[in-house]
Amino acid sequence: MVTGLPSMTERTTNIAESKTDNTFRKLSIQVGLNGLSFCVLDTISNQILAFEKVDFQTPSTPYLMLKELKGILNQSETIGKDFSEVLVIHKNNLFSLVPKPLFNKEETPNYLKFNAKIMANDQIAHDDIPNQDIVNVYVPYTNVNNYIFDLFGEFEYKHSGTVLVSMLLNQNKAASEPVCYVQVSKKEMEVAIVSEKKLLFYNQFIYKTKEDSLYFLLFTLEQLKIDPEKVLLKLFGHIEEDDELYQLCHQYVRNTSVFVPTNSNFPLEEMENQTIDFTVLGSL
Repeated sequence: MVTGLPSMTERTTNIAESKTDNTFRKLSIQVGLNGLSFCVLDTISNQILAFEKVDFQTPSTPYLMLKELKGILNQSETIGKDFSEVLVIHKNNLFSLVPKPLFNKEETPNYLKFNAKIMANDQIAHDDIPNQDIVNVYVPYTNVNNYIFDLFGEFEYKHSGTVLVSMLLNQNKAASEPVCYVQVSKKEMEVAIVSEKKLLFYNQFIYKTKEDSLYFLLFTLEQLKIDPEKVLLKLFGHIEEDDELYQLCHQYVRNTSVFVPTNSNFPLEEMENQTIDFTVLGSL
């Protein structure tokens, strides 16, 4: 399908060979300036019916991202039209994690103004991170929310950091040493550090080279005073053991491995296509 957006470079689709009642189909969409991800779940059989991922060659704008989103939802036969649930995941760096005892709903712009550029008319939302006494304050893509509401009616939305951190905390066991999780995309990396089921750190970084990624990783560990010789580094997403980035990380962090979820309802190794977004999978 040609949509007119020259920055689209990759698109993958996988459809389960089954028919399902639309009443029990859940659609999860992740939207960001570097790409889009879609996943359709049969909530009765707990089976993924379809997923699709689009990467942009260059960072997009909210306007062009919405244009691409409209093109896919209006024309894609693999995703469909009718759903019992719709979840939108907003992926951007316009967020701030706030300790829940210090959170005041009336002060949400103040939590963002020091580390994100926000406009006076920006909508500001917040998610609770379960069992952590942490609130994620962020700016959603309002144009996307308005379009999804017009298309499907009521829906739920969250920040990608909320979904990813919640999923990793459920995966994490109470280890004696901190665990550093890094989700690698083609242009972004997300770093979450967990110790004894408590979140110590979460942030997103944009990188151009593998050396950039290593710098962000080692700088984060240094600021938290975490010894690279002791931390468990678990890489996942767009990375394999024979990748140059993996090999570079392994030179500086001894306990490095590729992370595969152990209690996921959707084992990644059984899927035909490995490009499904881990955050979208964790939202189902």
